Amino acid sequence: MGLRPRHSREAAMSAPPPVSIVMPVYRGQATIARAVRSVLEGGHADFELIVVADDGDDYEAILGRAGLADPRIRHFESGVFGGGSPPARNVGLDAARYDIAAILDADDAYKPGKLAIMAPLAARHGLVSCALDVTLPDGTHLRHVGRGPDRLLSPGAYKFTNFSMDSMLVHDRRRVDPRYDPSLPCLTDLDFLLKLFAVLPACFHVGTPLHDYVKMPVSVSNGPGVTEKMVATKLLMRHRLATGFYPLADPRGCEGLDRFLALSLAAERAFAPDAPASGGVALFEDHIEPRLGA
Repeated sequence: MGLRPRHSREAAMSAPPPVSIVMPVYRGQATIARAVRSVLEGGHADFELIVVADDGDDYEAILGRAGLADPRIRHFESGVFGGGSPPARNVGLDAARYDIAAILDADDAYKPGKLAIMAPLAARHGLVSCALDVTLPDGTHLRHVGRGPDRLLSPGAYKFTNFSMDSMLVHDRRRVDPRYDPSLPCLTDLDFLLKLFAVLPACFHVGTPLHDYVKMPVSVSNGPGVTEKMVATKLLMRHRLATGFYPLADPRGCEGLDRFLALSLAAERAFAPDAPASGGVALFEDHIEPRLGA
């Protein structure tokens, strides 16, 4: 169950604070322009977009050729080739100049108004999530995740609402400022979330889809060998929860998170990625959702 919210989205009517947006990029030449344009045209002008190249490409030049040169865009390199999003995101967080931080992968996009709505809520609550619009690379809508009323979510309830990825989060670095774990093969967003929950007792959830989550043919969460990596990492996270590796501010959350991981493991072991589902695409979200409500 979610906690009763003390504030509604009316809190977002105050002037949004500046936001540092971290964008890791690996072979993102075909997608980065859309992602960057969603920030530039999103209706929130006070931001810095920290682009971290993980492949040695000159994304400043690539964006310039697309007409997307902007002084608010800062360019960095991860220092390695194909090191993955965790170290690249860490480079961006280390370089961030503002208190409110957000992530945007170079193949995803923000809906108009995302930062204007979520940044004030992050300053108020410390952590805010939003519903997802899950799409194909061509923009075809597949489904929503987390759509519904705005509300506070306890750690134990969070994943039963946001049962897909967690990189739509916006958080206040003055409260807690963790880093991503490069040693994990997947689920680094969930690990990051649990580090946030070590200090923050709840997450404010905006039930309006404000983030486009694009399902790429091959990615960390989709493609050959993903199921095996997911199973191994979820088993590790269950062990970490049981042994106190994640000391949550609300210790009751461990039970709910462990229950989610147990249900998710059962779903992983029964998932057939090649089976048709939404739009002819097999979505793990479609597969796990009925199990969460059982």
